[in-house]
Amino acid sequence: MPAPSSSARAIVLWVPDWPVVAALQTAHAAALARAGDDIDDGAPVAVIDRGRVYACSASARTSAVRRGLRVREAQARCPELRTIAYDPVLDARAFEPVLALVEALMPGVQPIRPGLCAIRARGPARFYGGEREAVQRLLGELAAFGLRGCRIGIADGIFAAEQAARHPESISGAESISGTESISGAESIHIVPMGEAARFLAPLPVGILGDPGLTTLLVRLGLRSLGDFAALDAAQVRQRFGEVGAHAHALAGGDTTSGITPRAPQRDLDVGIDLEPPLERIDQVTFAFRTAAERFIAQVSAMHEVCTAVRVSIRSESGQVSEREWQHPRWFTASDVLDRVRWQLQGSGSAAGALSSAICRVAVSPGSRDAASNHEEGLWGSAPDERIHHGLSRVQGLLGHDAVVTPVLGGGRMLAERAVLVAWGDREPADAAASRRRPWPGQLPPPLPARVFSPPRPAVVRSPAGESVTVDERGRVSAPLAQVGVDGQAADVRPNAGRPNAGRPNTGQAADAEPPALLVPQLRAVTAWAGPWSVDERWWDRASARRLHRFQVVDDTGEAWLLLQEGDRWLAEARYD
Repeated sequence: MPAPSSSARAIVLWVPDWPVVAALQTAHAAALARAGDDIDDGAPVAVIDRGRVYACSASARTSAVRRGLRVREAQARCPELRTIAYDPVLDARAFEPVLALVEALMPGVQPIRPGLCAIRARGPARFYGGEREAVQRLLGELAAFGLRGCRIGIADGIFAAEQAARHPESISGAESISGTESISGAESIHIVPMGEAARFLAPLPVGILGDPGLTTLLVRLGLRSLGDFAALDAAQVRQRFGEVGAHAHALAGGDTTSGITPRAPQRDLDVGIDLEPPLERIDQVTFAFRTAAERFIAQVSAMHEVCTAVRVSIRSESGQVSEREWQHPRWFTASDVLDRVRWQLQGSGSAAGALSSAICRVAVSPGSRDAASNHEEGLWGSAPDERIHHGLSRVQGLLGHDAVVTPVLGGGRMLAERAVLVAWGDREPADAAASRRRPWPGQLPPPLPARVFSPPRPAVVRSPAGESVTVDERGRVSAPLAQVGVDGQAADVRPNAGRPNAGRPNTGQAADAEPPALLVPQLRAVTAWAGPWSVDERWWDRASARRLHRFQVVDDTGEAWLLLQEGDRWLAEARYD
């Protein structure tokens, strides 16, 4: 193992019981306070996740409440226990201001999980005059922020520093580990000298490695401490326990090869303008926002990224707010952003419709971003699909948001009913996906036909005797299917032979007007057919009830058809290509 250096030193900040601290700051706790059900700072509180205690306050632990207990058992141990539902999103969001405060003092923060983060120690130690001075300054800022009782560990590597912060009792006495410093009180700082990480970790139990399966196996083998596990040969550990065991073995030995990866601070890319006086005309608003849209795209491009979705927020003089996230099939340009602003002002694609008063503010922010390298043109120019994207987006920009639509598959029994039209660039509607997952008795199973006729085309089906084939109420076919003809194929033009005016010149009078010729689909021999499969729609409502019979038919040219028989009519619903 390489010798530790100052670059491997890590500072780990731990806020004990962070889920409880975050939950008490939520709107849920505020709602309880407004209802006259306030939670005191010293009251026993537990955060519940899936029926078990996820975290609890110090006062709850004095009543033997522990993490992992069922709610009923925890309340039996502590009848005055207050419970709050765990919200992981809220947990992470509430920790963001803490990370921002730490970054303002010590750049290069790596979030480990909400309530726990790591910082490189070398830079802050040089700036503030030492490791202890740096973390004392940090604890002072956290106390002013309202966070007391925080613990900080400093050691070689993140794992050792975290254990120094999370287990102060293991190093509370300077006699136990030579050179270890401990400052007790409301806040705790525990510093493990350079090169002493393995010695510090040796007496700790193997359970802190965080792998229950590995921990159980090590205890069964008689390896109860990290020192016992670290004393094993690394090659044999890798051969016996695999990569997971090898990683745990390195941590137990005070591994410092895994450095800190600081998060990249998020830039504020939101762009907005305030309109004073408010504007009522759509063209005036879009023209005023043109420069802001160009600045927004320039900011994203400067980060070598593109926007594939944007959020547009528009506020009117009366206080009405319209917010929507717009998708793009490729990526947004400044003109695309202006188009979305104009469409939102017009009420396109929004159930709320256009705003009813003058506009006083327009803002746009990135919804989703992607690396610009993933959207570069090819070496020999644009691909055909990119040119299609460009053309359709151009038509949409000229004619409006709903002028170009694409079909997505929805639910339904008839094939034409399953096509849901979505505006070009928008994501699939949630109701379309939900409809597709519903059971549809009588729905055609896959493979589905490639070409669907909307509306269905008229068809003719004949028996061997030349009569029209029918289906009775019990689903029995009157005769085998012998010939089939579908409107749109090559047709026979049959003159109205035998009519009174046949063969006479047209004199222009109504009585002598030439009737149109009768177009009859060319009948082809049926080589194979299957069916019928009956579909009963709204059978409980006599007025709108509908009974159909589906057939699959193959003619002598090899074409396969999906036919419908309803009453005395035959229709072609689709064709298999």
